[in-house]
Amino acid sequence: MTNEPLSFPRRYARTQRFTSGAPRAFTVSPDGSRVVFLRSPSGTERANRLWVLDVPEGRERVVADPSALLGGAAEHLSPQERARRERSREDGAGIVGYATDAAAELACFTLSGRLFTAELRAGTARELPVPGPVIDPRPSPDGTLVAYVSQGALRVVGAEGEDDRALVEPERPAGPGTVSYGLAEFIAAEEMGRSRGFWWSPEGDRLLVARVDDTPVQRWWISDPARPEADPQRVAYPVAGSANAEVRLFVFGLDGVRTEVSWDRARYPYLAHVHWSAGGAPLLLVQARDQRSQLFLAVDPDSGATRMVHADQDPNWLDLFPGVPCWSPGGQLVRIADEGGARVLAFGERPLTGAQLHVRAVLDVSAGDVLVAASAGEGASSPETGEVHVYRVNELGLERVSQEPGVHSAVRAGGVTVLVSSVLDRPGAQVRVLRDGKRLATIPSYAEDPGLSPRVTLTQGGAQKIPCAVLMPTGYDGDDPLPVLMDPYGGPHGPRVLAAHNAHLTSQWFADQGFAVVVADGRGTPGRSPAWEKALRDDLTPSLDDQVEALHSLAGRFPLDLSRVAIRGWSYGGWLAGLAVLRRPDVFHAGIAGAPVADWRLYDTHYTERYLGDPSTNPAAYARSSLVTDEGLSAPADTHRPLMIVHGLADDNVVVAHALRLSSALLAAGRPHEVLPLSGVTHMTPQETVAENLLLLQVDFLKRSLGLG
Repeated sequence: MTNEPLSFPRRYARTQRFTSGAPRAFTVSPDGSRVVFLRSPSGTERANRLWVLDVPEGRERVVADPSALLGGAAEHLSPQERARRERSREDGAGIVGYATDAAAELACFTLSGRLFTAELRAGTARELPVPGPVIDPRPSPDGTLVAYVSQGALRVVGAEGEDDRALVEPERPAGPGTVSYGLAEFIAAEEMGRSRGFWWSPEGDRLLVARVDDTPVQRWWISDPARPEADPQRVAYPVAGSANAEVRLFVFGLDGVRTEVSWDRARYPYLAHVHWSAGGAPLLLVQARDQRSQLFLAVDPDSGATRMVHADQDPNWLDLFPGVPCWSPGGQLVRIADEGGARVLAFGERPLTGAQLHVRAVLDVSAGDVLVAASAGEGASSPETGEVHVYRVNELGLERVSQEPGVHSAVRAGGVTVLVSSVLDRPGAQVRVLRDGKRLATIPSYAEDPGLSPRVTLTQGGAQKIPCAVLMPTGYDGDDPLPVLMDPYGGPHGPRVLAAHNAHLTSQWFADQGFAVVVADGRGTPGRSPAWEKALRDDLTPSLDDQVEALHSLAGRFPLDLSRVAIRGWSYGGWLAGLAVLRRPDVFHAGIAGAPVADWRLYDTHYTERYLGDPSTNPAAYARSSLVTDEGLSAPADTHRPLMIVHGLADDNVVVAHALRLSSALLAAGRPHEVLPLSGVTHMTPQETVAENLLLLQVDFLKRSLGLG
């Protein structure tokens, strides 16, 4: 028996990256009297409980404890629920999500595929006996009914458990596919940010329901070679250039009468967003397959007819944003748009912001203003590198709600704002409950202190002013150049240069192993300007050019040894690491490619076609941006560099075929490399021992490859 403290990698894995015990998923009641949220009871406990903060008293209470509700039994998740959590990158346990009625009086959630409700005022929870496994339960706005999905059927049950019935049962398709009602298809959940498939009317008398038929989607098989006795998993994966699932939308009355919503689905097949509130008719955002045009449509729920409210076009592509489109309480269309080179908040047809802000999300819309999350735009007086702030915006101007330099978000209702703030000099996130800017309460976090303080400098690199974070070893104050580890994601959807403590923990740990670590957010990463994000059209390789530019520019200001440079990354960052050692061995001397997209023809439709188009009509773009083609390695340099490839065999997002094809091409070219297969691991690596040893093995590889003692 030993009392030695756990290593950082083990603690990092055990605490779910120091997120266990942190409050999250906030809902504020419309009267401002309650804040509902999730939080596990300690920094090492994954199972979240459902909590309520009574704002006037400043008192917290647990309203649903998974251990009590399940009688101490372990959770068992259906394959469909596991897939949903993988799409949302959810690696928590217990109550991982919930929905409330309009008054935030009733909440519902699932545990082990069973349906539970909680009376939020009384603080009581109970199970409703319904057919399972239950997915995505949601109360009606008045709290009298709960709709949920089970085995592809959308069902409705009374809030007391009475009169459970199927509103619509799935048909059995003629082919090998499946039909489901009320669930988001793979591509919507993975790439569009739409995790839902049904929406209640404000009156609670009918629902909008998505019907998904995945028959047209090609089938892939994902097996675990370490378990030859287990059947492979059959998944519908819409690879670039292939058919997507067929998505239709219906209005269902509670009597089961259905009315199909009509729009030009041939031209606009992507159902990207649905909004239904008292501010107006049901509102849809539908996109063309090439994502260069989209329509905002209002639905007549009686006839299913739609009328165009607004149309957008872009020569590159149109991005999707959290919280929009939606109606204001007065019936104005609220959206985020790219206008005049800036990403602005539009209210009706009028932009309310300009180049000083880069709007990233709409958080709340009230009668008096719109609450948004935004970073500094190209017209800002300061770049505010890595910062995201909360602003109140209306016709009279804007007001910053968050003040500390950091990364902030918020939830608001009933005059109460829950402000979540992460800063560089404080671990985790601080959660404050505010009214009129004054603090009413603080919701404490039970997350563990990492015991590691990132020594990070936020700066800009090169002529393009690339956002960068530079981390030095703890206690290092010398002038001797250090071996360099580039640690990027470096592409769309994944900014890593953040003014937040916990965002840099792993990078700091690598720095403490004797490296100067550089994180660079090159072109394609969000948060700066539309032009910055859309510089990757038809070619993803500028992401690599920007890593090189950032590295060389920073070498004049930091003690970087350019003769010993390595790069590591996961997913897009893994692709970037592979690209670096194959095409720029003059700069990079070793690389670790985690779950890399080696051949972009094997990645999904909505993401890949946004940047590279259709592979059948734009094959050169795919060959230029891929690590491998049918002929082998794509445009490799002559010099060989050590490369470690890491991939989860159960990954259904970036399938392991990418790593295997890359390894085969490297072997055919006579290039030594290492492959680390992770049995049973998906695109996430939540398993404690896997996550710990993966970090340790990477350090060992880097030191061996760079000749470090």
